[in-house]
Amino acid sequence: MTLQQIYNLVIEMGIKADLRGVKSVEKHLKLVKEKYAKFSKEEKAEFDEEKLKNPYLDTCVLCGDLNKQIKRVMVGIDVDAGELMVAKYLSDNPSTSSGRGPIDLYISHHPTGKALASLDEVMHLQAEVLANYGVPINIAESLLKMRISEVARGISPINHNKAAMAAKNLGLALMCVHTPADNLVASYLKRIIEREKPEYVGDLIRILKEIPEYKIAGKEAAGVKIFAGDKENHCGKIALTEITGGTEGSAKIYEKLANAGVGTVIGMHMSEEHKKEAEASHVNVVIAGHISSDSLGMNLFLDELEKKGIEIIPASGLIRVKRSKSNR
Repeated sequence: MTLQQIYNLVIEMGIKADLRGVKSVEKHLKLVKEKYAKFSKEEKAEFDEEKLKNPYLDTCVLCGDLNKQIKRVMVGIDVDAGELMVAKYLSDNPSTSSGRGPIDLYISHHPTGKALASLDEVMHLQAEVLANYGVPINIAESLLKMRISEVARGISPINHNKAAMAAKNLGLALMCVHTPADNLVASYLKRIIEREKPEYVGDLIRILKEIPEYKIAGKEAAGVKIFAGDKENHCGKIALTEITGGTEGSAKIYEKLANAGVGTVIGMHMSEEHKKEAEASHVNVVIAGHISSDSLGMNLFLDELEKKGIEIIPASGLIRVKRSKSNR
């Protein structure tokens, strides 16, 4: 596969797994194209044309020849100069690693470079996901706008391009795969929950702990945990509103979720403020785990790369598990 084909594949997989549904994502892209067509010449010059086909700007190729054939990839949850130096060393000394030949690409789950600078732009999808669980769309959008603005201000002063520049200086291709991987986690968990139909929070915990990535994380003291509620509580309606959408949404959303009939929320991680608001609204919160959930999403994508003959070298906290019928 070429680097361009890998990029196209992950966007395609992300759209298919989007909790909003493919038609909703296609409608969003159509609106972007219509808006772009009305731009002035100056506005078009400043516009990132990737928005016309990629609804997840926290996922992109940061450097590298898009036509390059990719055979060996190092994949991590994060990326920094240190991880890239490891990739460079293994590439220059293939006998020291598990495979043969140079490393053609480093893939980071968490965004860096312009992918990080664009993180707030993917958060809009949370409003439609919340609406699908019964929260009025006007309320979801209003609360999210404040949170999105907060995230954008927080990202603004970061030195975004450190890792991307390091990759260029080392002659390595670099890309980020964020929201598409999180979409894969969300849709994967949704299918399991709909099939198993857990009645109590304890049942939900048991189901999650059967997933290999969460089972491994549990052995490393980073397993599934209850942040709010009790294992003997009824689950009620289970919402996957804390799995995808860039980062945490508004802490004020739990009251609205409770009013919409949601009894339990599953998340990757949760701030203390969000936890307190969930407790005040009597919403159970089950935290599946951050790095383990990120690994699950990346694994669902990486399995597709391996099917196409690409060798994967895990790095930076990635819990590599290959899917089979036995581990769902």
